[in-house]
This record gives sequence, C-alpha cells and structure tokens, in this order.
Amino acid sequence: MKLLVFAGSTRLNSFNRQLAQAAATLARASGAEVTHLELADFDIPLYNADLEARGTPPDVMKLKEIMQAHPAWLICSPEYNGSYTALLKNTIDWASRPVKNDPVWQDGLKSFRGKVVGLLSASPGALGGLRSQSHLVPLLVNLQCWVAPTAFALGSAGDAFDADGQLRQDAHRKSVQAVLDQVLFAARRLAV
Repeated sequence: MKLLVFAGSTRLNSFNRQLAQAAATLARASGAEVTHLELADFDIPLYNADLEARGTPPDVMKLKEIMQAHPAWLICSPEYNGSYTALLKNTIDWASRPVKNDPVWQDGLKSFRGKVVGLLSASPGALGGLRSQSHLVPLLVNLQCWVAPTAFALGSAGDAFDADGQLRQDAHRKSVQAVLDQVLFAARRLAV
C-alpha cells in the first residue's frame, strides 16, 4: 500500500515533522510503501485567484500528482491558535483547485476523493494539538476523504523524541501504530 506522510509545518525543529518521520519509520516497518513529503521542498505561493489565472504553479501540479498516487495518507498537523496551520490550509487549497483546460486535472477533488487519511498531531501542550485535528476533519470530509476515526495527539512533545527523532515511549509508538494500522486497513478495503 502506498502511503503519503507529511506535516503541516516547515519549521526546522517542528515536533510534527519529527512525528511524521517517526510515523514513516513505523509505516515502513509495517510494509507500506512510504513517501515522506516535506512541504518545504515545494515552491507553493499563497493562494491567489489572480496568480492562478496565469497558470497553476509547477510545484502545485507535482503535489497534486503525488497526492493522487497515494491512496493512504498520514497528516501531522501542528496547532496554531487552536486550529491547523496556514501552510496546511494553503497546501490543501492549491491541491484542490481545478486546472482549467486540463482534461486530467479539471476535477479539483481528483487528488482527494476517496483518500483514507489518518490524523496525528504533536504539541508541547497537554492536548497535543487535538484542536487542529478537530478543525481539519470537516475540511477533509468536504474534499471527500475518508478520515480514520482513530487519531493520536502527542502532548508534551518536547520530551517525546530521542536524539534520532524517534518516539521514546512505547505507548506513543503504539498509538501512532494504531492510526497507521487503521488507515492501511481501510485503504486496502476501499481499493477493492
């Protein structure tokens, strides 16, 4: 099963980028074919319809293709002011835009429809970014994704990772694995 893993942050020492790396490691150990995407590697401007009218940026097209190619996703969502990041929203906004006069990409939901998405988050606070997940679910459902009911919010994330960026506690690894297992199971069932 092809699994896409990414975090809604580009900050160098982001807990959610670390969580995405740890989740990707667990997913590979579970036999998934993992693409660990770093949003910092894409040149995606702030969405603007006037800019879009001049043509969809090449990195947006690349992102749409990568998303389309993966039936299963894990998104690690930071929490800023009780919600998901502007970076994550902007990425989703661009990736969900139809590309006019392109027979393949005229359907804006093509990269999202039917994807099975698991949500993870990490935060130094006690709730672990849980509120970002609660705001992200309706957005993903609106884009016709299947959101796994099992999710994990890692609190006190400043102490959660070892020097190699992996989760220290077995309980945290098991929680991430539970989300991963559910996403892979559902993606396999829906692919039939």
